[in-house]
Amino acid sequence: MLKRIRLVVALSVMSLASNNLKAQVHPDYFNPTPSSYQVENRLLFQEIGLEGVLNYTVFETALKGYQKLNNIFDNKNIISIVDFTLPSSEKRFYVIDLQNKQLLFHSVVAHGENSGDLYATNFSNRVSSHQSSLGFYVTEKTYQGKNGYSLVINGLEEGINDKAKERYVVIHGAHYCHESVIEKTGKLGTSQGCPALPHSINRDVINVIKDGSMLFIYADNEDYKANSKVISSTEKEITTSSSS
Repeated sequence: MLKRIRLVVALSVMSLASNNLKAQVHPDYFNPTPSSYQVENRLLFQEIGLEGVLNYTVFETALKGYQKLNNIFDNKNIISIVDFTLPSSEKRFYVIDLQNKQLLFHSVVAHGENSGDLYATNFSNRVSSHQSSLGFYVTEKTYQGKNGYSLVINGLEEGINDKAKERYVVIHGAHYCHESVIEKTGKLGTSQGCPALPHSINRDVINVIKDGSMLFIYADNEDYKANSKVISSTEKEITTSSSS
């Protein structure tokens, strides 16, 4: 009986010592170390000067898609990001030079008229929906259309944005995409689904991002997160139709 009591006391002391040891160790000890890829992304984000300018989660998600789709892009140095978590009254379009680590353009950008008012919250891949489409695109050729100098973008995600060309969703300049419109109404005007830019920078932006660079349009949208094969954690081969 005495031996049993001594054993119970010994085990209790050992358990208490173990708990005290855990309490003294910094909590980060029990967390996995960030991968070198994550560290590099954060460093790049800081070197470009994006702290306080672009949401890091949006940037990291864009880089994840960039790496997965990299073989599709001919212009690998430039990426463009649209952050639809922000209202149209704020600058939510970014053109980034990855090679030289520079933010080249930071501008307002319009969303589709049926995607929302101040915020874009509804998205579609359907023809005539007049909504914006999320996801990854590759830029293609330029042309002179009814909206002036414009840029074709090809949606790379099946069922999410792959009808962009069929819908004539392109990058172009628009009179309703101007700071003066925000001053009068508190928001930008809307497009028929195109990420329209101010006329003052439209040509310059297009000339930088044309011919095979990546465009990523982001929103905190659960349907997109659930259905996108590009940003899913499971590695899957992504295919796209040839450019035309």
